[in-house]
Amino acid sequence: MGILTFENVHKSFGQGTNANHVLKDINLDVQEGEFLVLLGFSGTGKTTLINLMAGLEQPTKGSVTFKGKPIDGPGPERGVIFQNYSLMPWLTVNGNVGLAVDTIFPNLSKSEREEKINHYVKMVGLGHATTRRPAELSGGMRQRVNVARALAMSPEVLLLDEPLSALDALTRANLADEIEHIWEADKKTCVLITNDVDEAIILADRIIALNPDGTLGEEFKVDIPRPRDRTAMNNDETFKMLRRDVTSYLMDVGIEAKSEGTRILPDVTPIHGVPAAVKEAQEGLIEERFLDFSQLHKIYPTPKGPLTVVEDFDLKINRGEFISLIGHSGCGKSTVLTMAAGLNGISKGAIKLDGRHVEGADPERAVVFQSPNLFPWLTARENCAIGVDKVYPKASQAERQDVVEYYLERVGLADAMDRSTADMSNGMRQRVGIARAFALSPKLLLLDEPFGMLDSLTRWELQEVLMEVWDRTKVTAICVTHDVDEAILLADRVVMMTNGPQATIGKITDVKLPRPRTRKALLEHPDYYSYRQEVLDFLEEYEHGAKPKPKTAAKAIAAE
Repeated sequence: MGILTFENVHKSFGQGTNANHVLKDINLDVQEGEFLVLLGFSGTGKTTLINLMAGLEQPTKGSVTFKGKPIDGPGPERGVIFQNYSLMPWLTVNGNVGLAVDTIFPNLSKSEREEKINHYVKMVGLGHATTRRPAELSGGMRQRVNVARALAMSPEVLLLDEPLSALDALTRANLADEIEHIWEADKKTCVLITNDVDEAIILADRIIALNPDGTLGEEFKVDIPRPRDRTAMNNDETFKMLRRDVTSYLMDVGIEAKSEGTRILPDVTPIHGVPAAVKEAQEGLIEERFLDFSQLHKIYPTPKGPLTVVEDFDLKINRGEFISLIGHSGCGKSTVLTMAAGLNGISKGAIKLDGRHVEGADPERAVVFQSPNLFPWLTARENCAIGVDKVYPKASQAERQDVVEYYLERVGLADAMDRSTADMSNGMRQRVGIARAFALSPKLLLLDEPFGMLDSLTRWELQEVLMEVWDRTKVTAICVTHDVDEAILLADRVVMMTNGPQATIGKITDVKLPRPRTRKALLEHPDYYSYRQEVLDFLEEYEHGAKPKPKTAAKAIAAE
């Protein structure tokens, strides 16, 4: 028997016909000293499972025991780290950690107390910030305080409920490495909930998938020697096979084709405000350099003088090409995108689309942001119809309605067209945003980290949706992302930006992988990991704020 044991556990909320059965028939042994990762989609009961371990919930049926004794409430032997930080805003870093020490070790002398607090604060790399309050800390630093506070209670088991999901990719990776070092040093039992497959493989001895119906899914042993270096893993055959198997399993049980094929797109032509004479003169002429960024600069005035955020961004994009724009936070990716959208003024240089200068916002350039900016009091159908009515003025009302319904169906919202967007999940709202953008039949589709606020598995699902709809339309597109796999999955070319300020193009990789693409097919393609290595190597070169000069060859490629 393990240190934590579930026997025939069921957990429901509500009564009778209104009961919501979250977990079903869970049998699980967590072994002492192991690092177990529970992996699954949102809504599969992962948090409920960890709450049962923590004693914050009681099973409806079955038993949950710690060292053979029933868990009937929280206990200091089980330290919990949640997704949100739950820190006392008026206390310093040391003060927040001191609360935990005082609770568990009330009889320590003043010097012993200080020594214990300092030990755990230093362990999570916050020795330089002991007197700061939560408001003065970044998200990553606040989560480190959370980790230190849990460790200061000297628990036998550490329960981690998606502690890294609110952090940016680089902070997330660094904190995951620290959690692994702490686990190795103290050999505590760790149970981590995550929706990130790479994070699971890097940290786990064992991965258990949770099925959408609330049952435990397949179990995967992770037989990769520690320490596991993220970059080295890219060339590790065991890692590649495990990544493929876990991904395939999760996609098979969690992502079903939600789009149906009942509606036909009407043959109507959008009007994007181009004068008729110009439109006729350009008809069929511009295929190459359809979108042309020429020596683009963005300069902001500051009290200390002009600040150049983006410098000499030079890129030519052909009609129907899909570009991924990637780089570390603050490298100007979104600045370039908002200039292309006409939402941000150009300081120097030019952007031309289909032979005309970009000036101001226009429906010919549709934008999907991280948050889709819907009107919450309108339905999905009504949100999509707003732009469609403007760009198809010559179409009948019935034809315009067909356009709206066609794209809402394509993104898997056939049964939710008339639901208020206020009642939708983040993933469903983003589907509406994607449908709305495609329904405008834009010349250029601009995506600014469109899946950044979603969990990994919902992101996979919407990437597949985006690829399926893009394959039908072949609209010219640029997607800003920080996700290497997303960049390669979507793109014909991955454009990598150097660190800001004065950010520019550092490298361009042509992705010659067959289309149509799916995540499963990509993970099995022999060239996929070499493309991934190219992007990872570039990002690693710039990881710690370095500013190597971009290679002249890269500039030459960008100008082709």
